[in-house]
Formats: sequence, structure tokens, C-alpha cells
Amino acid sequence: MLRSHTCGELRAEHIGQTVTLCGWVQRTRDAGGIFWIVLRDRYGLTQLALEEGVESAEVREQARQLGREFVICVTGKVAERYSKNDKMPTGDIEIRVEKLDVLNPAKLPPFLIEDDTDGGDDLRMKYRYLDLRRNPVRQNLMLRHRVAQATRRYLDGQAFIEVETPVLIKSTPEGARDFVVPSRMNPGEFYALPQSPQTFKQLLMVSGFDRYFQIVKCFRDEDLRADRQPEFTQIDCEMSFVEQEDILNTFEGLVQYLFREVKGLEIGTLPRMTYADAMRYYGNDKPDTRFEMKFVELTDVVKGHNFPVFDNAGLVVGINAFNSAMYTRKQLDELTEFVKRPQVGATGLVYARIEADGSVKSSVDKFYSQEALQEWKAAFKAQPGDLLLVLAGEPNKTRKALSELRLEMGQRMGLRDKDTFSALWVVDFPLLEYIEEEGRYFAMHHPFTSPKPEDVALLDNPETIGEVRANAYDMVINGVEVGGGSIRIHDRAVQARMFSLLGFSDEEAKAQFGFLLDAFEYGAPPHGGIAFGFDRLCSLFGGADSIRDFIAFPKNNSGRDVMIDSPSQISGAQLKELSIKTDVVAK
Repeated sequence: MLRSHTCGELRAEHIGQTVTLCGWVQRTRDAGGIFWIVLRDRYGLTQLALEEGVESAEVREQARQLGREFVICVTGKVAERYSKNDKMPTGDIEIRVEKLDVLNPAKLPPFLIEDDTDGGDDLRMKYRYLDLRRNPVRQNLMLRHRVAQATRRYLDGQAFIEVETPVLIKSTPEGARDFVVPSRMNPGEFYALPQSPQTFKQLLMVSGFDRYFQIVKCFRDEDLRADRQPEFTQIDCEMSFVEQEDILNTFEGLVQYLFREVKGLEIGTLPRMTYADAMRYYGNDKPDTRFEMKFVELTDVVKGHNFPVFDNAGLVVGINAFNSAMYTRKQLDELTEFVKRPQVGATGLVYARIEADGSVKSSVDKFYSQEALQEWKAAFKAQPGDLLLVLAGEPNKTRKALSELRLEMGQRMGLRDKDTFSALWVVDFPLLEYIEEEGRYFAMHHPFTSPKPEDVALLDNPETIGEVRANAYDMVINGVEVGGGSIRIHDRAVQARMFSLLGFSDEEAKAQFGFLLDAFEYGAPPHGGIAFGFDRLCSLFGGADSIRDFIAFPKNNSGRDVMIDSPSQISGAQLKELSIKTDVVAK
């Protein structure tokens, strides 16, 4: 080894020892009679000192030629630091340099390699290998490592076997577009990169591997947002001979273990909430339950007062923003503009303040008497100082808009603390959803999800198909879906029926999933599983909004890696080898 110690290792007990350190020059400071260097590696920082009349003039002159990010090797004695720095773990000592070797000089980096850098996102992504030298980014990846190791320890302790599944597979409809890969040896044919290992993990259950897991790359060609990447990582798991409760208990245990090991927190037992209740009280199938502010339906209370907005609405519903009656007219106008944004979709906002004397002052006073407004107050169980915010319109759109308003108010009121964690299971999802534009049903989760046993008979009646509940479940933490899964269909006849409901002909089902249907004829056990968004779990533990911060080499929102300039064109010779001719059509 070129070094005897790392830059984060030395303490007062090492004083007097001769050591060798290697690393990057973080910064230098010249005080005339003494010259300091701060040396950095991934373990920390150590101060080096070269004093006139103590260290050799030749070594001091060498040091003065160093620039930021030079890679150097130094040998010297550990000494007590005159002016200690309690913000550095190595702040009690410094190295009196006896020998200095420049292993590699460096260009001046395009941004400061500091915790608080002057580099913008685009610049840091272009020079990601430099950005990765910064403490916050490195700590994110170290956290990711700890989560991965803790996951493996827990699942290994539960008798799970880690099995790798193929990356070059067959294109199957799973909800997003596939990334496809041409096959040189099979001209005109393509592999697809897996959106998930779904069919393979089911085949592993048929094979008798009753407890499988994999920390696996998945690929989806979809429009990107801040919390999406075209390639992402899942903790993918499957179990045989289980029912829903077995899955929930096993993986509730995993998340409890991760919080304990990674965050030092006990999160307790996760409550269960039905999909119907989540939509009714939060307008969202991944409710943020760090704060209450549940929806209160007012439809029957407010109609019949000649206020057309309410009288013509399919749903009138609101929230109680506790202790927010002091909101100014400007703040209320801001909230009105917020709900009218296209991505929220409401047409307006009605508000009512509960005054100190218990009376109610609203923005629709001319339509409602004080007696009628007291009914609003009673419905919300409101107290003096509360602010009621009410939306009206088509039920689904109104719930969605109020969900966004609820989250906005939670943020404004300081109720969405990143160091507070509230986890729950959402269960009893609809099995199918009907898309009017397509004129057919789509799987709410995926085509392999089993209906609730007690709802199977409803599949035979066209009028009750929409009432069938899935044997499916999502884990939600702080309003983020971190994992989801289901008990799978293991009977060929039921799986064929499901494909038929989803609009597959027998030929299409055979072409797409014949291998799975055939496998089910050779003794498929009852099985189910779950997949966690590994990147999302890491971002939650790290208190970040974006999963990109926890991926070593992420893509931007256009799906590009600006560091290596990918995707890119390939040569004509490669295209010829692949039997491909390109004709790019402008969108």
C-alpha cells in the first residue's frame, strides 16, 4: 500500500508516529512562515503543516506549487495541532511533512469540490466523477451501500436466496415502454430490457425456490420527472405457499429492520388502510400520514343555497387547516392560484375562517347564513382559529386537486418534516380500471395479480367486474410509494381469464406469455411477492426529494447521460451488422 493510514483515521493517540497519507489537495493556505495543506480522501480530511525553519525549504517549495485536486503522497510525523478544529474528526492533530510526492497534477476543476459547491446541476452532471468527490454525494452512496447490505442480511436471515435473472429478455406489456436491443445473430428481432423480473421470479417459484430476492436493475422508457430514472433499482422478492398476511408481515419486518440499522429508529407496526379509505380521506392512494387533515365531504350540507358552484357539483369536499385562520387575503389568493394550476386542475377555492368568538366568516357569505356556516364548522369539528378550504366539481378530479392542496398546506404548516416517518400498508386495490379512451380494462397493477378469492365470482358478470378487488398491497412512507406487490395468479385457467379481460386474444396471450402459462401446468405453487423502489428508500432515508442524488451516474430529465454523451448514434458499419436501417421521423 502507498499509504499507512487514511485521511480520516489519525487521532491524538497517533502523535509521534511517522505516517504516510495519499489523497487529493482540498485547499492550501500560505501564512508566510507556515504553509498548510488540507488533504482529502473518501475517509475524511487531514491537515498538513510545513513551517519555515522546521520542514525543509525544498519540501515547502514543492508544497507551494500544489493546486486544488492534485494527487499527492506525503510522509511525516503526527503532531499536536496548535489551533484545534472540533469540526474535523482529525482536528486535534496535523502532519509535519518530511517528504512530498506529486502522484498526479490536476487541472483546476470547473466547480469547487466542497460541501457547498458553486457548481449548478448541469455542470456537476457533466463532471460527475468530480461531483462524486464531494462529501454529500459520497455520503449518499455510502448510505445506499448500507441499505443494500442491511437488506441482504435481513433476507438471508429469513432464508431467501439471491438469484440473478436475465437482462436481455422478451418484450412484454407491463405498463411502460420497453427499451429494446437488436440481435445481430437474429436479424430483425429484438431483446427487451426488463421493466421488472416479474415473470422470471414467478418461474423461480414454479422451480421450487420458495424464497427469492434480488437487488436488480429495471428499465422503463417513460417521460421522466424528478423522482424517475430510465434505469432504476428494485429490491425484488417472491415467496411460495403464502397468503397476503405472510407477505405483509415479512416485509414490514424488512422495513423495520432497515430503519433500525440505517436510521437508528423504531417505526413500530404499520397500520393498514384500504384503497377506498385512502381515496375518500386523502384523495390519494399513497397518503402522507405524517399529519391528519383528512377530507370532509360537504355535498349534502352545502347544496340548496342557490350557490351554483356547489349546487351543480358532483362532490363538495374540504380540509381543515388547523390554526391557520390568520392567513391573509394575499395568501388565500396564492392558494386559489395554486389549485387552478393545470397540474392541480380545480376551478376555484372557497374558504371559511373560524373566528375567535366561534362565528364563521366565509368567501361565500352572501349565499350562506351564519346558521348554515355553523353546519360547516360542525362537519369539520373546527375550532376558533381554524381555516376551512373547500373545493367542488367532478368527484375524481376534485379529490385529486384537494389532495394536492392538502400536501401544499402540510408543507406550508411545517407538517412534512423529513426527519419524521409515517409508514402504512394500502390494501384492497381495484383489480382493473376501465380506460374510456381505449374502450377496455387495464390491470391496476399487472396482469399476474390475483383477485381477492371472495371476489372471483364477480369477474363473470360484466356489471360487477369493476368491483373486483386485487389481492395487492402497497407500502407507503411519507406519501411515497416505496413498495408494491400482490399475491399472483397460479392457476392457468384464471390467468387465461385475466388475459381475456385485458383484451388479449388466445393467440396474443400465447405469443406473449405462453412460457408462463405452460409452466403453470407443471405444478405452480400459490405465490406472491413485492418489489421495493431501492433508490426511493435511499432518498427517504437521506431526506432528499430526488432519487437521482443516490445514483452514482444518473441520467437527466431527458434521459441523457451528459457526462458520456449518451444515447448517441452508432456507426453505419454497426447498423449494417445488425441488419438495421434508420429513418428518423421528426416528432
